[in-house]
Amino acid sequence: MVLNRQRLLGALFVSLAALTAVVLAEVLRTVVFAVTVAYVLYPLRRRLVDRGLSRRLSCAVSTGVAFVGATLLVAPLLYTLYRRRSELIALLEGVPPLVPISVGGFETVVEIAPYVAAAETWIRGVAIAVAGAAPVLVLEVVVFTFLVYGILYRPDAVETAVFGVVPAEYHDIPTRLHERTRQTLYSIYVLQAATAAATFVLAVAVFRALGYGSPVLLAVIAGVLQFIPVVGPSVLVVGLGATDFLVGETGRAAAVLVLGLVVVAFVPDAVIRTRLAGWTGKISPGLYFVGFVGGILTLGAVGVIVGPLVVSLLLESIDMLSEHGGPADSADGDAADPIEGDAADPIEGDAAGSAGDAGSTR
Repeated sequence: MVLNRQRLLGALFVSLAALTAVVLAEVLRTVVFAVTVAYVLYPLRRRLVDRGLSRRLSCAVSTGVAFVGATLLVAPLLYTLYRRRSELIALLEGVPPLVPISVGGFETVVEIAPYVAAAETWIRGVAIAVAGAAPVLVLEVVVFTFLVYGILYRPDAVETAVFGVVPAEYHDIPTRLHERTRQTLYSIYVLQAATAAATFVLAVAVFRALGYGSPVLLAVIAGVLQFIPVVGPSVLVVGLGATDFLVGETGRAAAVLVLGLVVVAFVPDAVIRTRLAGWTGKISPGLYFVGFVGGILTLGAVGVIVGPLVVSLLLESIDMLSEHGGPADSADGDAADPIEGDAADPIEGDAAGSAGDAGSTR
């Protein structure tokens, strides 16, 4: 009877969650963003509690970290698109309208002007959209802040609901999905952010050394492009090289292609990603790219996170299906019941810390 009641409540929760998603569709991306950020910041909140801070103060500090991180991630891009749009347009206007091409005995002229005009129109349109959306962005930041704080303050609610509905012999399934989610989100937020920061620093030095008029602007774009898997800032480097070649700066074109592709595009991946490889979500770059692009096209900006996460969880479910006798084999192990041992807390996996958190800090 108790199990049936829990399953009924679980079905009610799923139904109300779906209804809430429909009603709050306009802020759904903010909700998803806040949930994933809180998921990543929960270990920080736990460490602060373990060091003697109250639960409220620990949540406030963690939420402040989330607010600062989100601001540092979004503000430079918005500032670049709005305040520095004239510099981007001036860079495009330096491209000649007609480019002659001669290969062997074949000669032709490529008209570049329509593409430059389209790019200028897009930059102006984005700048106007950013300015018009400023009040909405402020409201979304407020919603984001309250959500992150609330989730960090009561992190055990979802855990209790999930393990109350799922039979004990299947507790290893949500535990493994949690672990894959944690790894993937750390890969997206921590690993990508660290790589983007390194890209920005190196790009500023390279673009300034090569004499570009707006090295900080170009470095911001390179850092943002680092979040695009596989392609990354190499698109910007190749674009700059092509632009320099078209305007007759062949020496700088060759230099930016060599230095840019090596220092800006390759070194951050080779150094940062290698050192933080243990935090990756065990997903190949190709599948990560599919999830990234598919998420963007289907869900918009929130797809940057949801797309790779869904692909990663799909891979984990395939792994579980391919393991013969997985639940039976794990019944005697530590993973059989995540309420015991290291898996007690599906957020971090530390039973002692969870008990301490539930005690004097409340």
